[in-house]
Parts: sequence; structure tokens; C-alpha cells
Amino acid sequence: MKVQFRGVTHKFFFAIFALCLLIVFTMHWGIRLSFEQGFIGYIRQSNELRTSLIAQALTEQYQQTGNWTFLHHNSRAVTQIINTLEQENDLPVQSSTKSWRTQVWIVDHNMTRLSGRGILPTASQDIIQKPVKYHNQIVGWVISNAADKISREADINFDRQQHITSSLVTMFSLLVALITSLLLARNFLKPIKHILEGTHQLTAGNFAVRVRISSRDELGQLAKDFNQLASTLEKNEHMRRDYMADISHELRTPLAILRGELEAIQDGVRPLSVTTLHSLLAETNRLTKLVNDLHQLSLSDRGSLVYRKKNINLVQQIELAINSYRGRFADKKITLNITLPSVVTLHADPDRLAQLWHNLLENSLLYTHSAGSLRIQGYVSQQRFYLIWQDSAPGLLVDQYPFIFERFYRVESSRNRANGGSGLGLAICYNIVEAHGGKIIAQASSLGGVKISIEFPLDDNHKSQNV
Repeated sequence: MKVQFRGVTHKFFFAIFALCLLIVFTMHWGIRLSFEQGFIGYIRQSNELRTSLIAQALTEQYQQTGNWTFLHHNSRAVTQIINTLEQENDLPVQSSTKSWRTQVWIVDHNMTRLSGRGILPTASQDIIQKPVKYHNQIVGWVISNAADKISREADINFDRQQHITSSLVTMFSLLVALITSLLLARNFLKPIKHILEGTHQLTAGNFAVRVRISSRDELGQLAKDFNQLASTLEKNEHMRRDYMADISHELRTPLAILRGELEAIQDGVRPLSVTTLHSLLAETNRLTKLVNDLHQLSLSDRGSLVYRKKNINLVQQIELAINSYRGRFADKKITLNITLPSVVTLHADPDRLAQLWHNLLENSLLYTHSAGSLRIQGYVSQQRFYLIWQDSAPGLLVDQYPFIFERFYRVESSRNRANGGSGLGLAICYNIVEAHGGKIIAQASSLGGVKISIEFPLDDNHKSQNV
């Protein structure tokens, strides 16, 4: 039968508890095995020592008599020797040799039994054999079995008591492991549960949810990343709503004008004249430009805008764009001050950069007051091309400059969309510069208007020449 675990907490709990169970039983088995082997070794050493003491005592007795007559017809002689040894070694005196862990046999040099009961073990068996000497001659032997198991009643009782104690400790250890595993599983997985609950709320559309960061480990980093993800989703959701509201607002104005003009013509309130057609065409062009800008921006946002890069003379391209606007700037009496190197080679898409210059020129033309000025300066420094674009009044508030590259950002000043801009030109400029590995920022200009700084990285093989 396959056990099914419903949650990660159960799996983690059983994993920890199973590991603790394995460790506890392994330790219990190892301790029991070590104890039994060590205790048997202790019994063997004890028997060997006592056998040696008996052999020494018999040697002393033999030296007094010169023969084994002190053992003949004296069954209590060996018992008396054992009791004497126990008293001398501070051992409890026993009434018979039954207190010994193994039986003892005494034989002469011809291996004739002098004392001991039962079958005399042979040399091929595991025995302890100590000699009895007289004038450096072996006159007999003291023989006992080498204990390979616990057989004495007192030893068996001691072993049983140790086994019971070890089992109780094992059961207590398992209880502690059970409680510890449960607490660890709950506490360790609590942050994951919070993240799981937060994920469910994110799925339900609640992007304002956040989880508490309770540690500095991987789970803490996971909670931090989750909060960052939730913050990004919340920001994107707000941007999406604002984006849709701005698009609706931008489309509503030209559509409302077109509808009003057409209804006025239909009702006969306004005659169908060249002036009326020009007004309708102007609103249509404005609507077309807005839709085209939205299309370009959506393509650049999702990376679908195709960039066909090649080596171009950047200065020549800027000058061509400026020359195409000179007439319009002259009509508005805006003075142009251009300072550029003669040659700057850049690996870029000429069509996208032309769009960049067009948007910047259109922005300056629309929002700069008549009789103002536009200053364009370019230079190369440390493998980078810098272009400074400054126009005269009106300018912006200090806290407005970081937002002018955002789509449909509204500026409550003279530089607003009432002059005919769609509010998307600078957002497109930002994406084009970024796609070429550059940077673009906006600041206050010393001329009283806006200063736009553009920076492009140059290849090692670029060519530049100052005027």
C-alpha cells in the first residue's frame, strides 16, 4: 500500500522523523553490540586474570608439598583457594566455584585431571590455560573456558538491566525526535506557507500582497524576491491601467472633434468647405500620428522592432535631420547653434536614429517659445560619443525631469500636449537609445528650457575627427 502525503509539511515531518528513527535505532543497535562485545571481553579478561591467580596460588602450594597430594581427597582445597583470592582482591566471598563465570579444571603435567567436574576441554577448543611450575618445570595446568557468551546469572541480570535501560532511552529519544520533527516541520515551512498564500493572492489579482522576511537564508531571499515580484506586478498593473486610460483619453479628443465636425456638416450647421476639410484632415493626421506612435512604441517595448545596424557617420545623419527642419525653425524664429565633430563612426541603425533625431527636433520645435534658441553640441571622450541637446524656455519643474521619458506623462506647464504632441515621442527616443547600448537623461538647461544628454558607446575601430 502506497502512503500518500497531502502536503509538504507532512512530507518534511516524515522525512525528518524517518531520519531520526534510523539514527536512533542504528545507535541503539551499535551501543548494544558494543556493550555485549565489550562485556564479553571484560569477562574473558576477568577469567584469565583469575585463572592466573589460581595457577600462582597452586604453584605456592605445590612448592610447599612438592607434589599434588594436597588436592587428593580434598575437594574443598580449590574452593578455599578461590575464596582466599576473592578476599585478597576485595571481591564478595562465594561459597562455591559456581560463583565463577566459567568452570575451572586442574590437571598434572600428563593432563590427568586433579580437580574439576564435567568434560575436560581439549586444546583445540577456545580455552584459557595457565601452567603450574616447580623448579622451572611445568608440573600441571589450570584450565578454564574462554567465555564467548554471557552465561553467569549475575551477568545475565546486569545485561538484561542494561538492555531495558537502553530501550527506555531509545523510546525517550524517539519521543523527543517526534516532537522535534513536528516543530521543525512547522517552523521551517511556515515562511513557505506564507509565500504560498501570497502566491494565491497574486493569482487572484491582489498585487499589493507582501510577505514578511523572517530570515537571511535562502527562504529569506525567496521572500525578498517574492516581494520584489509583487511590487513589479503592482507597478505594471498601475502602468497598464494608466496606459489604457491615457490611450482612451488621447483617442477620445480627435475622435470627438471628427464626430462633431461630421455631425455639424450632416445637420447643415456647418457647410462642407475647404476649411472644414482641412480641419477634418488635421484631426485625422493627428489621430494617425498617435496610432503610429503607439505602434512604434509597442514594437520597441516587446523587442519586435527590427534594427539593421551598420557603420554610419553619425554626425552626417544628425546634420541631415537638422537641415530638414531649418525652414520650420526659421519660421518660428528659433536660432540654431550646432557644434559637432566632422566624423563619428557608429555601428547603428540609420532609420531608427533618424527617427530619434526627428522626435527630438519635433519636441524642441513644438515646445520652444518663438525667438528662442536650440543648441546641439557633440564630442567624443573615452570611446563614447556625447550629444548635448538644449533648448530655451519654457522649462520643467525639477521633479518632472525623471518622468518625461514615460509614455503619456502629463506636464502641467507650457510644454504640454496641447501643442500637438502625442506624449510618446520621448518614450520612443528612450527605447531607441537603449537598444543601441546608450543612455539618455533629461535635466534643466542653462538656456531656460530642457537639456537632453545622449551617450553612445563607440567601437575600438570607430573614426572621429573634431571640427
